[in-house]
This record gives sequence, structure tokens and C-alpha cells, in this order.
Amino acid sequence: MAKNEEILLTAQGYAELEEELNDLRVNKRAENVQAIKEARSHGDLSENSEYDAARDEQAKIEARIVELEYKLEHATIIDTKDKDKVNVGCEVTILYIDDNEEDTYYIVGSLEADPFANKVSNESPIGQALIGSKVGDVINVEGPNGTYQIKVLSIA
Repeated sequence: MAKNEEILLTAQGYAELEEELNDLRVNKRAENVQAIKEARSHGDLSENSEYDAARDEQAKIEARIVELEYKLEHATIIDTKDKDKVNVGCEVTILYIDDNEEDTYYIVGSLEADPFANKVSNESPIGQALIGSKVGDVINVEGPNGTYQIKVLSIA
């Protein structure tokens, strides 16, 4: 993650990162310490693959802790009170004009994006196109497979 990059999170996304950080600090570290102790008890560390694996896992845990601490420290929690136009934190129902299909998306920061949960990043083509739009707006979206049109049906 580039330094000075704006980290946008919903209140829920912030809470989820805090929960993960707490789990790493309280549970995963303790489990890893036990794994290292167990591996050490097997003797010669120079030929001990369990010890090496536990130490590798320790490095991953510590790196993730540092990453989460940075993200939480530099995060901006999005205020979703303004529902007049689309912004990060909004739920937006749109109509794909070409095939007349409706879909609902949650506009989130890039850290929270999850296409399987309909959480679309504000940096994605559709997210960028939707930001600032209002109910009734028809928008052109520049997607990887060409341009398509959508209409904003509701903002919540």
C-alpha cells in the first residue's frame, strides 16, 4: 500500500479490520507461540520443517498486524448521511439499460471491495461512474468490455 494513499472505510469495514487485528494479537499470536514451542521440542532446529513453518507463520502474522495498524491509523470513516447523491458508503440500485436488469451495489473503499457480496470499490469503473450521481441519472460506464449505460433507481 502506497504511503499517503487515502484509505476510505465504512464504519462496518473499520470494525471488521479492528476485529481481525484483535484476533491476530490475542489468538493467532498465542497459537503461533505454541506451535513454535512444540516444534522446538522436537530437537535439532536446522532440520526442523515444523519450526521453519511456524516461524514463517509468525512473520506473516506480524506483517499483517503492522499492515492493519497502519490502515486503521490512516483510515477515513465515511459518513453516509447524505443520500441525495452516490458516495462511498451508499447502497445504490441501478438499472442496466441494455438488458433491463436491476442490481443493487454497496459503494465501498477499495479495501472493502467484494464483488461476491455486491460491494463495489469507488475506484472500479462502475464505482467511479456512480460517485456523485443522483436518482434518475443515466450514466455511461467505461468497462473492460466496452461502454454501457446504467440508470440510478435509488440511493440508500
